[in-house]
Amino acid sequence: MPDQVDFLVVGLGNPGEAYEFTPHNIGFLVIDRLAEEHSIRVTRKECDARVGSGLVGGRRVLLVKPQTFMNESGRSVHGLLGRYELKPDCLIVVYDELDLPWESLRIRPNGSAAGHNGMRSIIAHLRTQMFPRVRVGVDRGREGGRGKDYLLSPMKRSERQEMEEMAGHAAKAIESIIAEGVEKSMAMYNRRAQGSQQEEE
Repeated sequence: MPDQVDFLVVGLGNPGEAYEFTPHNIGFLVIDRLAEEHSIRVTRKECDARVGSGLVGGRRVLLVKPQTFMNESGRSVHGLLGRYELKPDCLIVVYDELDLPWESLRIRPNGSAAGHNGMRSIIAHLRTQMFPRVRVGVDRGREGGRGKDYLLSPMKRSERQEMEEMAGHAAKAIESIIAEGVEKSMAMYNRRAQGSQQEEE
């Protein structure tokens, strides 16, 4: 039997160096930041994912980077929830959101996939939308672009630095969800890009 964990924290992305610094892989960067901050090695292979367990916010968590490619993420997540005997409300998923402006962040307690292939796969495999998620805005507007080509294109050096900062902010939001709960974390962390008026969901 695997060690008992309280939360499964899943970052969505695509495996391989070619995708490492693309907008679609912000979920992986957030997991990397959490792993670094809490001295967790995300190297063990389980259920088509790289995983690592440790303490975050005083709770035992499993950090997860599915290695199935984005549109099959649900297979890995479903397998891990079963392996660790966790219900979907113990799952936190972090991923890129093209419908939110660059540098914005949204925590939601549940909801649809809204066109995101990774989330669509997870919802299909779990047969529920009732699990928390952290959406990181990656729409650069006229500066960048939209659609698949943009999401899978490497960022410029300056944009990589901004992505790292976004990943750090999202990691803090996940720590808050684990320690304080979703509602309190939404009030603390939901925001738009700096200088913009906060948007209400």
